[in-house]
Amino acid sequence: MSEFPENLRYSKEHEWARVEADGSVVVGITTHAVEALGDITMVTLPESGESVTAGETFGDIDSVKAVSELYAPIDGTVTEVNAELDAEPEAVNEDPYGKGWMVKLQPSDGAQLEGLMDAKAYAAYCAELD
Repeated sequence: MSEFPENLRYSKEHEWARVEADGSVVVGITTHAVEALGDITMVTLPESGESVTAGETFGDIDSVKAVSELYAPIDGTVTEVNAELDAEPEAVNEDPYGKGWMVKLQPSDGAQLEGLMDAKAYAAYCAELD
């Protein structure tokens, strides 16, 4: 079973969110999602400046097994995308909580983070799925 970093919040769609010192929120997918997808071959992300809505898709992730949608864990505006993933989508497999991050958001409502699961709750949620 995967270990999930304690400093992150998690969605039921297997995205993680990390609040940065400046109040922005970095988003990526969890090791649970990476293990289910297998080898990542391509990541399609939104442009900077686009708005995202919690629970709505903001991109796609292609793997050797399937194409899956990426879901925004909170409402916000994309302030940065991880352009490195264009050339190195495998970074998501290698380091999903580090260099495999997807987007950075300026949250519309920071309180939405409280609605996401902590690491313990997410681990229990994943155990129910397996």
